[in-house]
Parts: sequence; C-alpha cells; structure tokens
Amino acid sequence: MNKRETTSTGGSTTKGAVVARRALRDGVYDAILEKLLDGSAPPGSSLGIDSLAREMAVSPTPVREALVQLEHTGLVSRVALKGYRVAPPMTPEQLEELFDMRTILEVAAVERAAGHSDDLLPELRVAHAQHVLAAHRVREVRGAGETPPDFADLRDYFAADWEFHLTIIRAAGNRFLTQSAESLSAHVHRLRQTVQHGTMDMDQAIAEHTAILAAFETGDPEALRASMRSHLEAV
Repeated sequence: MNKRETTSTGGSTTKGAVVARRALRDGVYDAILEKLLDGSAPPGSSLGIDSLAREMAVSPTPVREALVQLEHTGLVSRVALKGYRVAPPMTPEQLEELFDMRTILEVAAVERAAGHSDDLLPELRVAHAQHVLAAHRVREVRGAGETPPDFADLRDYFAADWEFHLTIIRAAGNRFLTQSAESLSAHVHRLRQTVQHGTMDMDQAIAEHTAILAAFETGDPEALRASMRSHLEAV
C-alpha cells in the first residue's frame, strides 16, 4: 500500500512540474510576443536568450523554448551563429497571400456556419458587443483617436476582433477548418506587426462586423459571402 501511495504521489508531483514548466514557457511566450507587437523589439532586432531571461527573471530554458515556438510562427527567425532575430515586416506579396488564405477559409466558414445560425447568433452577438466595447475603451484611453493608440491599448481590441471571426469559424463545425484558422493567428499577429496602428479604422471594422452579423440574422447566404469578402478586402 505504501509503495503504491508513494508512486501515486510521485506521479502527481511529476505532472505538476510539467504543468508548471509549460505555464512558465507559455508566460514567457506571451511576454516576448508582446515585445514583438508593441514595438519594443522592432523588426530585425536581436533577441538574446540570456538577456531576455534576465529581464524576465527566469532561466534560459523557457526563453529558448518560447523562441523555438515563435520561430515556427514566422514571427522570429534563427540565424546561424547569430541567434534569434525579430522577423522583418511582411512583404506586400505575403500580405496578399495571407488575405487570400483568410478569404478562402472564412468565406467557406460563413457558408457552413449559416446552417447553425440559431446556435451561433447568441455567441456572435456577444462577440460583436465585446468588440464594440473594446473599441470604445481604446477611444476613451486615447482621447477619441486624437493620439494614435499603442499596442497596450489595442491588445483587448485585437483579441475581440479576432474572436468575432473565430466564433464564426468554430460554428462551421469542421475541426480542421478551426485548426487552420487558429494556425493563422500568429500570422495575423505578424500583420499587426507590419501595419501602423494609427491607420486602423475601428469604426469601419465594427460596421463591417455589424453587416456580417445582420447577414446571419437574415439568413441570406449571398449576403453572408459578400459581407465577409468585403470585410477582408477592406482590411
């Protein structure tokens, strides 16, 4: 009995250590990601593992793991004998390809989600309301657009904007479609790294989301396709 209890306790301790390590790595990942997006680590700049570890008061291991994860997203690159660097801004060709992919994926998603509109609409209305509220908070903090908002102000706005899209994609009922969309999230982050935050038109984005929501409420398939396509082309 004692041996069994000891083994069980040891297993729990091991699992707890793994969870704690993963949580630490994820926290470091989020911290580095914010540096990439808020401009404190501009494109082309070096990302030293030891210096980041000192800055975040962690060992080099979770920093190294987070950078490997970020390398897979394309947000950072590893240069032989030089370590990690912030990836350069997306080229016009890459931006065009990203939005082409999003259009293919998201137009397909609205077509499939239309068949589940009764279940989708309550969630989509909530997602839209959160997006509107996030935009309102940005205006409040930054004086109604008098000063270009920085990333700290826009963090919740970006999250609410992307959640509106993910709500529709999840409602399509295709796990592989959802996985594809979630894999694009890092590239959407990279898009934000490329664009100038001050040029974003929140009012236009909200109006376009409103049109997509209205198309779901009327159940018009053609209006759904057109509203989503128009929204992505406008971005």
